[in-house]
Amino acid sequence: MNTHGPEGRDNVVLFPKTLDFYQMELTRMLETERYGEAGELLEFLLQCQGQEPRQYDEWKALLDWLRDAFPGVAGEGSEPDFYEENEESLARLHIEAKVALDKDYGNKLLKAAMDSPLSEHSLLALEQLSYLDMPEIDDALRSWLDRKNVHPLIQFHILQTLRRRGAQGTVSFFRGQELVEVEIETVPLKSADFPPQIQRILERVGDQTQIHNPTLFYFAQEFWYQFVMGVYGTRDYTSILAEDDGTADIWAAALHQTISESLPDGKSDSDIRLVYGITDALRLRFEQVYRSMKQFVHSGQGR
Repeated sequence: MNTHGPEGRDNVVLFPKTLDFYQMELTRMLETERYGEAGELLEFLLQCQGQEPRQYDEWKALLDWLRDAFPGVAGEGSEPDFYEENEESLARLHIEAKVALDKDYGNKLLKAAMDSPLSEHSLLALEQLSYLDMPEIDDALRSWLDRKNVHPLIQFHILQTLRRRGAQGTVSFFRGQELVEVEIETVPLKSADFPPQIQRILERVGDQTQIHNPTLFYFAQEFWYQFVMGVYGTRDYTSILAEDDGTADIWAAALHQTISESLPDGKSDSDIRLVYGITDALRLRFEQVYRSMKQFVHSGQGR
């Protein structure tokens, strides 16, 4: 998630609906064992102002517990790589214990991942397949990847699971009507693994929103990585990585406008184009990129 707030509470005020959203996100992260992300969100919340002292005490107590229970959770002196390795070891031990109690657990987990609708729990089941010593899972995942109408986010998480399992080589499958080819060894396992162009576009939006509208920036982070995963390997993804003049501005402006339209009191599209330097010469490309994002939202792919 990589949530980064301003340096002090004086700069950020949490309004009731925004606070409710963050609380739901925090609960969801804890339920799905995403403790590193929960730690980052708690640090962000502790930087904000406008809440009762009791609320800050609760957040601080929860963050302290996470740091004690899982060394490396976000905080001063944390070591993310150590935490991720520790988390992976715990996950593997958890799955091995389940298999020891139920020899058919692997097949049940595969069925739960493949037959359930897209949700945090189905994605967690898919991730847990990474730790099962069952060679037949690789074939099942490759076949699943090539099914019709598989959700693009599911496809991306299938690719991640294949990489975690040590699979190699190129896989071909359809994303909508587009045939894509992906090298399994290059699939990003976390947001930091994406090429720098991905983060650069998000930073451009952060430059315009992080202090004056942190809520928009938070939603932009969440949506951006969902979108990037949803178009991974496609022509849109290749376009994002282009180094030509204007590409980062175009994608950042389209991202800002897409999120702004979903929030009250958002800026007009002309104001957004102006701050990102979208000239008449870039307008057509901007409209094409913006249309791709809106299609992603309207198709129900952006969660």
